[in-house]
Amino acid sequence: MHFEVLVEDKSGSITINFLMEKILGPNHSNHSWRIHSYNGIGHLPKNLHRLPNPSKQLLLHQLPYVLRGYGRSLSSSSAAVVVVVDLDNKDCMSFKQELLGVLNGCDPRPRTLFRIAIEESEAWLLGDRSAVKQAYSNAKDSVLDGYSQDSICGTWEVLADAVNTGGATALKRLGYPDAGTAKCKWAQDIAPHIDVGGNRSKSFQVFRRGLKNLAGIS
Repeated sequence: MHFEVLVEDKSGSITINFLMEKILGPNHSNHSWRIHSYNGIGHLPKNLHRLPNPSKQLLLHQLPYVLRGYGRSLSSSSAAVVVVVDLDNKDCMSFKQELLGVLNGCDPRPRTLFRIAIEESEAWLLGDRSAVKQAYSNAKDSVLDGYSQDSICGTWEVLADAVNTGGATALKRLGYPDAGTAKCKWAQDIAPHIDVGGNRSKSFQVFRRGLKNLAGIS
């Protein structure tokens, strides 16, 4: 099975690449994938059939156009699209229905799996505390102890407070692109150590299960 994976940012794409290899095996072995990262999540356009603005490289803005293209170009029997987005502060069920609405507007429809990280992709990193500690032996236990898995709490800030000198406050003071660079480093450092079978994030477990089902892995 081949997967075209759409992810809203660079740090998420780094995490997803490591996790897919852990779930599916090496890329271009039994399965293959390409990961496309965007410059943020953005918003779905009001007119789903209008050509997107090419200067807006935001996942949701581009999504209707991209899915229609995959519907025409991908064989549904041997390829699938995987869309991974952060929930942020949205209602999960309503958001999922919006995404399905975009897919249902495609003719033909590509085989597509939508998966939502709750609240943010950093929740999947925090889902394996051992992986965090292997990457950052000085990670603050007091911060990790206070995190409620997959809660709406400012997830990346929790991870920053646990592993970053000066915590989230220091990164927010620096602003972009320093915060994005830090998120990429956390993904690069932590994701290789994640135990995909023992990760406590329920939103990650749903992602893993959906990916394995598409790949025909029991």
